[in-house]
Amino acid sequence: MFSRNHVTKAALGALALSTALMLSPASAEDSSDPIKLTLHDWTGQLITTHLMGEILKKAGNNVEYVQADYLAQFAGLETGDLDVAMEMWETTGREAMDAATATGKVENFGPSGLQAKEEWWFPEYMKEKCPGLPNWEALKDPACAEAFSTPETAPKGRYLGGAVTWGGFDEERVEALDLPFEVIHAGTDAALFAELESAYQRKAPIIMWVYAPHWAPIKYKGEWVQFPEYTKECYEDPSWGINTDAAYDCGKPYGNIWKVGWAGVKDKWPDAYKAIKAFTIDNEEMGQMISKVDVDGQKLDDVVAEWIGANEARWSEWIKK
Repeated sequence: MFSRNHVTKAALGALALSTALMLSPASAEDSSDPIKLTLHDWTGQLITTHLMGEILKKAGNNVEYVQADYLAQFAGLETGDLDVAMEMWETTGREAMDAATATGKVENFGPSGLQAKEEWWFPEYMKEKCPGLPNWEALKDPACAEAFSTPETAPKGRYLGGAVTWGGFDEERVEALDLPFEVIHAGTDAALFAELESAYQRKAPIIMWVYAPHWAPIKYKGEWVQFPEYTKECYEDPSWGINTDAAYDCGKPYGNIWKVGWAGVKDKWPDAYKAIKAFTIDNEEMGQMISKVDVDGQKLDDVVAEWIGANEARWSEWIKK
């Protein structure tokens, strides 16, 4: 039989535990407000973003997809008008990303697992007309440049760049390295690779912006131009490199594709924040999905749903609470 003193101590202990539980903070829950994920103008980014968005929906989050400019989006990420950008490429976006994260209003959520390469690319058959390739100095030869020309650019070569919003400093590179080329920008990602498809089938001259992960460097035989190796100083200090009067006299950087976003995501949607940081996918997987959309003509939503269905064990760990 319990003594009165024992019961009193037990009651006091239970009361203390109850009080502690009431006073301890409850675990944070994600806001019901929509997480705004940015969409850009190339297939791989649309796939990456929809994968993340649909996985967050399965976790119970409210998701909104918002069309945004690749580099200008940082203004919205700094204010919280936009929340998450799933692809910021080391090759073209590092400078803008570093400037944004330096404000403390934007956070780098870590690597996506994808490795970026973006550079001038040419089909293998063009080596016959410009045998010095892939060395960039071959492009300085007027005969080589003319081999890449069109009636609109002759005698200068024609370099087909990506959409203007992608950045890349191709005009600056042409000027700094004194290349007899004119930069022409494709209006969209689809237009860029439609022109490659057409030229390749006809063995017509073309030199253009090709990036990886993508299906094009897998489907077509070709090589990237070997420019002087990228250094940070090359982009920032005109006195550095081959041309001591100009920056960008080197190739583009290679490296990670980063996930970035508004710094307030971790407090407003803590569970989604963990999932976004955990998200990872590799170049091979992405290349296969891009090919299904761009080459096989499958709907992007169907390709995303197929990956999610086949990888539940994997992404369920990302959203585990």
